[in-house]
Amino acid sequence: MCAVSVGGVTFSAMPLITVTDEVVGAPSGPTWTIEVFEEEVRLDELIRRRVSLEIAESGVDADAGERTRLTLDAFRRNAFVVLVDDRQVTDLGEKIHLHAGSRVTFLKLVPLVGG
Repeated sequence: MCAVSVGGVTFSAMPLITVTDEVVGAPSGPTWTIEVFEEEVRLDELIRRRVSLEIAESGVDADAGERTRLTLDAFRRNAFVVLVDDRQVTDLGEKIHLHAGSRVTFLKLVPLVGG
């Protein structure tokens, strides 16, 4: 958490991180800036929040639990990778250290032609 002191009073601000969707070989997808309430979060929780954010912004009536399950399954099948500050995170249980300005990229992979 960030803290700023002004005139002897300390104000706390939640760090802001950037979340981006990208597809190999395509223009960047949507980008969101979100507040994080802790410095460490497990990858599976970060994915759950990302899915919930997409559902909320789309206005579509969807089952967040089911969409999260499908997204986690896709991660396990290597349909996409997650990069945090340009470092690939491969374990859903890994705790990720986030700080103000962290960049989280969900990079969708596409199969090679014929492979």
